[in-house]
Amino acid sequence: MFKSLSRTLLALSLVSVLLFSHADQALAARSGGRIGGSGGFRSAPSRSYRQPVTRYPSGGGYYPGGGYPGGGFGFPFLIPFLGIGGGFGGLFTILIFIALANFLVSSFRRVGSGDESLSYSDSYTNPPVSVARLQVGLLAEARDLQGDLNRIAETANTGSVEGLDLVLQETVLALLRHPEYWAYASSDTQQTRLEAAEEKFNRIVLAERSKLQAETLSNVNQQLRSAQKSLPETGSIQPSDQGPGEYIIVTLLVAAQANLKLPQLNSSQDLRQTLNQLGAVSSDQLLALEVLWEPQAEGDTLTSEELIAEYPNLKTM
Repeated sequence: MFKSLSRTLLALSLVSVLLFSHADQALAARSGGRIGGSGGFRSAPSRSYRQPVTRYPSGGGYYPGGGYPGGGFGFPFLIPFLGIGGGFGGLFTILIFIALANFLVSSFRRVGSGDESLSYSDSYTNPPVSVARLQVGLLAEARDLQGDLNRIAETANTGSVEGLDLVLQETVLALLRHPEYWAYASSDTQQTRLEAAEEKFNRIVLAERSKLQAETLSNVNQQLRSAQKSLPETGSIQPSDQGPGEYIIVTLLVAAQANLKLPQLNSSQDLRQTLNQLGAVSSDQLLALEVLWEPQAEGDTLTSEELIAEYPNLKTM
């Protein structure tokens, strides 16, 4: 009887240990913040519209009486070449006909090879778009930056392009104000067209969001959400005055109808130049924005091992 009771108590103790250990792991999950929106894609030129492109020579069109306004030549002028009526005839007619045939053949070949320079409407309805990513790793002593980002998230209007542009400028300013804490950084830019830009941007956003173990504060498309994070007294969570070896990482993702070419980051000066370039993107150019940072909760930290594992492309500043 006593042995049976002892075994039961031992089993219950093991179950309790397992349950509480998993709970500690859940509580120790790193916090993250998120601000963003993609309203600019909806206000961009329609991606389904295609204006027909007329490839006739200028001045074309038939007018009663044989008139040719604009000084060009049109369809009636081509009829004599085909022997339907009077005209210049002879060698001159044959040469003009061959030149016109070569032009048409060349045009069809360029269309088949995907040359978009032929269509002005394509440059309007499907313009080039840059998708830029900048990541900055700061020493954990930059606690004021977390407060700045929290304030931006709680007050930003992420439902409009103008509001997103203000978020971009405020975030860039917050980073520029803490150069003494810059430790790591990386940047890259992808060029695409408007039709594919939103999908590409969303893929990058999803990849970066997956690195956050918990989004404890977010303001996306004017939807503000906050989840209080309970920090355990022990574990990977450390006090806010913890020494070196702990970091804050901020990720900026920008989709803009502009030719963004972020420089390779090899120094603090390169990082400053990149921040100024992103901050200069206007609301007329901005299509989408995401600002992600971790940790978000006060007292939460990101260790150097976690930083290297999640963000291997970072370079020392």
